[in-house]
Amino acid sequence: MADLQTHDVPGLDLDAFRRWYDGQRPGELGGELRARVIAGGKSNLTYEVTDGAGWWIVRRPPLGHVQATAHDMGREYTAMTALVDTDVPVPTTYAHCADPDVLGAPFYVMERVPGTAYRSAKQLEPLGPERTATIAGRMVDALAALHAVDPAEVGLTEFGRPQGFLERQVRRWGKQLEGSKTRERPNAEELHRLLTAQVPAEDPAVVGIVHGDYRLDNLLTGDDDQVKAVVDWEMATLGDTRTDVALLLVYDQVALLAGGDLVADVSRAPGYPDAAGHLARYAQASGRELGDMGFHLALAYFKLAVILEGIHFRYLQGQTVGEGFDQIGAGFDPLIAAGLDALDTN
Repeated sequence: MADLQTHDVPGLDLDAFRRWYDGQRPGELGGELRARVIAGGKSNLTYEVTDGAGWWIVRRPPLGHVQATAHDMGREYTAMTALVDTDVPVPTTYAHCADPDVLGAPFYVMERVPGTAYRSAKQLEPLGPERTATIAGRMVDALAALHAVDPAEVGLTEFGRPQGFLERQVRRWGKQLEGSKTRERPNAEELHRLLTAQVPAEDPAVVGIVHGDYRLDNLLTGDDDQVKAVVDWEMATLGDTRTDVALLLVYDQVALLAGGDLVADVSRAPGYPDAAGHLARYAQASGRELGDMGFHLALAYFKLAVILEGIHFRYLQGQTVGEGFDQIGAGFDPLIAAGLDALDTN
């Protein structure tokens, strides 16, 4: 536990955390607390906390600049709590704190699930093409399982407003860009204009629980190649489930479009399925054909570009924790260009 700290953990005052958590679950914490920021992730801060015997995961928003609708700890906590008895693997949740005075921002505590968040082709390559294909297929199966959950049966009927979902998504990410852009972005404004003009008619058949940021490194996969937990639910809501599928496909394209280590490059690993493979697996697992995905792909490219711009904004302000942020802004223009191309072929 040499890399664990008892003090000076950015964003996590362990003494304040203990006082609060003891009030929520008395007697659960034992000896001196130590913690570390988990590597990876360029949005919310995730910590492993231990008392020397047990482990806990604490999640809180990033330090500094935070958009009003982003980094919703209560949303993450509610989603995972509701899904615990479904076919969607999620960690057990322990407690949620909405009071920003405890740690400087709302946060929640959940189970530490052993598993690997595969983020790079380098991690997957030693497994071989067959195991990589199996892991990717089970990732898609877990997404289909999520989309099969009836929100009413798990108490999530008030979790979002499906009517007008796509129109609100276009508007929301346009506002996010305005709040975080580091320079003028005329191509992005053009893509936003086109998305606004081309919002498709609503289809009740595809309404369900949307994860909002679904990709392989937001899953914890066990040594048996089974999905042990789906995590990072900050963007979850009720809406058009095709947006999850589109964003997964777009994440796979990032390394090919912009190179480097902007988000993840698992799609480069031998055996990892291409977009057609993912779509076929999803159709098989869900029993649902997705049809024309042009608009949804363009929206996903726009959304991811805006997310990267927001992270780049925080990096320039000195408000990020960890490494790997210096090149994050390079992904913006290629993603916007790909979004425009997706609409051209729609």
